[in-house]
Amino acid sequence: MKNKNIVITGTSRGIGFELVKLFAREGHNVLALSRNANPVTELKLKNVVALPFDLSNLDDYIDVEKLIKDQWSHVDILINNAGLLLNKPFAETTFQDFQKVYQTNVFGVSELSRVLVPYMPQDGHVITISSMGGIQGSMKFPGLAAYSSSKGAVITLSELLAEEYKETGPQFNVLALGAVQTEMLKEAFPDYQAPTTALEMATYIMDFALSGNKIYNGKVLQVSNSTP
Repeated sequence: MKNKNIVITGTSRGIGFELVKLFAREGHNVLALSRNANPVTELKLKNVVALPFDLSNLDDYIDVEKLIKDQWSHVDILINNAGLLLNKPFAETTFQDFQKVYQTNVFGVSELSRVLVPYMPQDGHVITISSMGGIQGSMKFPGLAAYSSSKGAVITLSELLAEEYKETGPQFNVLALGAVQTEMLKEAFPDYQAPTTALEMATYIMDFALSGNKIYNGKVLQVSNSTP
């Protein structure tokens, strides 16, 4: 398999950080986007560029596009991995809370996809990381109104984009993850122990990113061995 150009968001820790290392180890070129670029920069991987990036800052999208134009010319895979998890009773959740969660989990996915799709080939692959909390009929947990509803929104967004680009590509798919033991989960649910590690989930996501679009487009795959 020839080397791919891969853009990943939310790479400072957790699944995103593990994805960077896995793809780099396989020889792929990675653009790692996160508000804190230091963890990836400190890895000193020759085929990885770490760029400070805030999904709510429109100027940062300009920087990403310029880098793609100047250094890569095209993007094979985009993994919308960055997420903001808020655990707060709905009655206490403010307009600003919802705005902040949706800014990262929905608007950021939409805008980065819009910016990068023109640079993606017909067999390109956009993967958005959602949650079992965004799946209709799955168990829902109190305190996650903003988070889980935002994860439901990106599922519908991806289905619509798959339809809109079905003649030209790229392909759009969603992975709805169950609980994964990450720093983000621990911050929101300190006492919960997830059955899956960040590395285990990252390994699955990498394999799906490289080949899943040969079979799937506009699909939501539930990736969970637990109820959450």
